[in-house]
Amino acid sequence: MSDLQQLRYSKEHEWVSDAAEGVATVGITKFAANALGEVVYAQLPEVGDTVTAGETCGELESTKSVSDLYSPVSGEVVEANQDVVDDPSLVNSAPFEGGWLFKVRVTQEPKDLLSAEEYAQLTPSGN
Repeated sequence: MSDLQQLRYSKEHEWVSDAAEGVATVGITKFAANALGEVVYAQLPEVGDTVTAGETCGELESTKSVSDLYSPVSGEVVEANQDVVDDPSLVNSAPFEGGWLFKVRVTQEPKDLLSAEEYAQLTPSGN
């Protein structure tokens, strides 16, 4: 994701891309990745799972803690990032590129997603 300004953000620190052809990509922000510390395990939703905006859909485990993963939108998972399952450190090293988590065919997008500017006001680092 080269243009972070085009993403929308949840208050739980997930980002979501525009739904190209109805499918959006989901990941966690750099702020969340830094707060987690070194991610050592990722449990992602599986292809075919239905996710609901604002509800848990997986977990990220770091050397510091285990954190729930929340879906920023509702829909059906069409792809999980196997590279992150195989190498969870991608979440830390490239949260907006190779460290994305899953893709979802969006059925509902909540109105409370934040713009990049709004999200930057919530976090000291801005993303």
